[in-house]
Amino acid sequence: QVQLVESGGGLVQAGGSLRLSCAASGRTFLRYDMGWYRQAPGKEREFVATIRWRGVNTDYADSVQGRFTISRDTAKNTVYLQMNSLKPEDTAIYYCNVHPYGLGDYWGHGTQVTVSS
Repeated sequence: QVQLVESGGGLVQAGGSLRLSCAASGRTFLRYDMGWYRQAPGKEREFVATIRWRGVNTDYADSVQGRFTISRDTAKNTVYLQMNSLKPEDTAIYYCNVHPYGLGDYWGHGTQVTVSS
């Protein structure tokens, strides 16, 4: 099993910043992508950002491109999401995702991010 523990969520005013962290423990994998998804009230879970197993290639949702930065510390099995210029529409529960190549996804329990206007 894989345990994912997210931290760093909270309440922030529009224009502010937050940094999310997700530490993975338990079963290890040779190659795995790490990423973030979010789910706002009344909406489906949506992709936010992902970083490949080498920690070089990244992808972002159009809605966060240029404002959010994903990074990872492979030695610590930890992924980060630096969120700048936050908007009220960024309010959601943010979920950490681990995607081992050829296997199913693992999810964290989520951390709440609330951006006030």
